[in-house]
Amino acid sequence: MNLPEALYSANQVRELDRMAIAEHGIPGHVLMQRAGAAAFLLLRPHFPRARRIAVVCGPGNNGGDGFVLARLAHEAGMLTQVMSVGEVSKTKGDAAAARQGCETAGVTIRNFDANLLAENDLVVDALLGTGLEREVEGEWRAAIEAVNRSRLPVLALDIPSGLHADTGQVMGAAVRAQATLSFIGLKAGLFTGAGREQAGEIFFDDLGVPSAIYAKLIPFAHRLTERSLQGVLSKRLRHAHKGNAGHVLVIGGDKGMPGAVRLAGEAAYRAGAGLVTLATHPDHAALVNVSRPELIVHGVASAQELRPLVKRADVIALGPGLGQGDWGRALLSAAHETGLPMVVDADGLNCLAADPSMRDNWILTPHPGEAARLLGMTVEEVQADRFTAAHEITASFGGVCVLKGSGTLVASLYDGLVEVCDRGNPGMASGGVGDVLTGVLAALIAQGLDIKKAARLGVWAHSVAGDEAAAAGGEIGLLASDLLPYIRAHLSRLADDAGH
Repeated sequence: MNLPEALYSANQVRELDRMAIAEHGIPGHVLMQRAGAAAFLLLRPHFPRARRIAVVCGPGNNGGDGFVLARLAHEAGMLTQVMSVGEVSKTKGDAAAARQGCETAGVTIRNFDANLLAENDLVVDALLGTGLEREVEGEWRAAIEAVNRSRLPVLALDIPSGLHADTGQVMGAAVRAQATLSFIGLKAGLFTGAGREQAGEIFFDDLGVPSAIYAKLIPFAHRLTERSLQGVLSKRLRHAHKGNAGHVLVIGGDKGMPGAVRLAGEAAYRAGAGLVTLATHPDHAALVNVSRPELIVHGVASAQELRPLVKRADVIALGPGLGQGDWGRALLSAAHETGLPMVVDADGLNCLAADPSMRDNWILTPHPGEAARLLGMTVEEVQADRFTAAHEITASFGGVCVLKGSGTLVASLYDGLVEVCDRGNPGMASGGVGDVLTGVLAALIAQGLDIKKAARLGVWAHSVAGDEAAAAGGEIGLLASDLLPYIRAHLSRLADDAGH
């Protein structure tokens, strides 16, 4: 996807639209004509077999975009059926003119009838747009659910109807689209939470809005892209030695859980750490590095035994397989006393939720369940507004928050900015994948990156690696260790590019 990095809230997009009209003299009806035309131009190549299309329009400007598309499709010889939802009397201004133009061109506009959907090859969703702030009900919900039941491919205009433009939350019901064409500014909600599932493939058209307008607003968030990461990781000097690449100490692996700490340790090596030491439970310490002898493994029975290892480390990765018993809590407390930068995951986060503290040099990597425990709320509340949850975690605990999930967020207390990673896939929802991320983040800090840069680069490399591993063998059965060669390759390539 060749998309912009900037993401905007619904209010910001309305302000961009207002400035385009008021300050640059682009009439609203021209923007609407451009939107409908852009959607029609996308429809032809993206859905080449579609000959009969149903355009479902609401009374607002989103519906106006749909009326323009319907007229153009009709004029191009396509069998076009327009179905209207909502009171016609509420269709005013540019949208009313677009509806009139559609009818004048010979297109019949009917009230929505779910039975008519089956006659078509494609549905165009032009129902609700970006202004939705409460759950969809009544005829609107019925129409959305009928579109989804039809199993026809859907092209959504601007945003799938029923999806919150800012949060990516489904507001009771939302259209599930195969493709979404977003106008003027990309909406943040398309890229996190349910947004990625509902939107399908995302396209963008700025409708000719001048670039000077965008410079007047600070975006709501940014997409995390390879382009934005250029130069973050430096190419190694020819005379570099392992000490230059840093020493990672991974703490975890209570009884019966050696795999988590083992995965985090190897991931740290594959992401470039010079030395990796594992501090794990004595019961299995002798077995952890049998297949990876590069790992230095110490069986640690108490916080006292951990302290000599901490003194040699540059960064601590805490949490994989740590458990929440006395052993894990003692090691967490000892690690916290050091002042070293830390990456905290899994049971490290659960222990933190029970005994909160704040520091400025750690990365917290919760999934939604762990985030809910940190914030004292439900998972549903976290997922309803992931951006706010990420901000609240940094405000309460400091440092950088990596809120994992579909559309992982990287939020920092210092700059207040949030970046969204729109890579990754459902195959990564398997045991150990989070442990790999923990090791990668720690390795990047060990190599000299500050915690925000490490979080940005690590999240991106981890997600892209997951996509490539899935492309190579499928999402089903994807293992955490499958990501390791791709993480190594992407980080090496970025560093090589920085050296040229």
